[in-house]
Amino acid sequence: MGKLNDLANLGTAVWLDFVDRKFLEEGGLEKLVEEDGVTGVTSNPTIFQKAMGEGTAYDGTLAAFDKANPGAATMDRYEHLAIQDIKAACETLRPVYDRLDGKDGYVSLEVSPYLANDTDGTIAEAEKLWKAVDRPNLMIKIPGTAAGVPAIAATIAKGINVNVTLLFSQESYQSVAMAYVEGLEQRVQRGEPIDRIASVASFFISRIDNEIDKAIDAGKGGEEAKALKGKVAIANAKLAYAWYQDFIASDRWQALAAKGAQPQRLLWASTGTKNPDYPDTLYVDTLIGPDTVNTMPPKTMDAFRERGTSAVSLTQDVDGARKVLADADRLGLDLPGVTDRLVEEGVASFSKSFDDLLGSIQAKHPADA
Repeated sequence: MGKLNDLANLGTAVWLDFVDRKFLEEGGLEKLVEEDGVTGVTSNPTIFQKAMGEGTAYDGTLAAFDKANPGAATMDRYEHLAIQDIKAACETLRPVYDRLDGKDGYVSLEVSPYLANDTDGTIAEAEKLWKAVDRPNLMIKIPGTAAGVPAIAATIAKGINVNVTLLFSQESYQSVAMAYVEGLEQRVQRGEPIDRIASVASFFISRIDNEIDKAIDAGKGGEEAKALKGKVAIANAKLAYAWYQDFIASDRWQALAAKGAQPQRLLWASTGTKNPDYPDTLYVDTLIGPDTVNTMPPKTMDAFRERGTSAVSLTQDVDGARKVLADADRLGLDLPGVTDRLVEEGVASFSKSFDDLLGSIQAKHPADA
């Protein structure tokens, strides 16, 4: 058993941050499940843009769909392709889902990033995608924006699994954790089951350090701030996890747990290091602990398999993490401003990827396949 398998034994599930038709057809995901204990898959518009917009792997499927549905909207053409991949990934992970009694084995599919500030539109699209894929181990990705929070509660209340994406601040995370609880409580009030509903809160890591480090390199905070490079994102995540631990011990959560509720796991996203000066396993090594998920791009997975460090680290030196954030605040590094900006940039980036994705699909015709 390799190092990736060790993570599961320490409570951190390994998910793959990648989806591609050829990879699925050639058994790549199945191999990761069997050999490395991978228990989930995440997708996003950027991943689909790279998969569908480059190469010819999807052209035959698209041509067949266009022939059967002449004049179909570009969005419908995209959804047909994406849903096929997501269904295939769900089938590969279904044995994991069954073996773990619904506690893992999930595949995530994102609502349109164009709906990031549209609560009702998000709720409607989540329900549409849930019905279209029709697999119990699907998670619908909803951004943790102000408009996304009520959509999360409503979607959970409908019995749909949710992966909350684009979380950067502890406050935003706490808001979506409460939305998950509110959705479960609505079901309890209606006498509906809650034991097979799952959710993860995707807390982004490396982008925070990227922004903070740039500010430090530009002179913000002076010489003293240089000691904080590469530390702020991890400290932020550790304190989010400390809040999670306190919350699941609360009476409010325990009342739901008694009815079979699964905790909303923190998922560490954006875990590939962007700074070449940092170890390429930094955001895996430092974020290991019970009831968490680390979703890794293939390169990070390869790196951890070779040289990762497997030990519970999330609960180590939490006081040190508090000091890092206190120092960052004192030195004017403005973590709240950074996290607010990163949410906006994340929505814009996914929207741009979606624009590119739909543009590349629109440009392809059956005659080209």
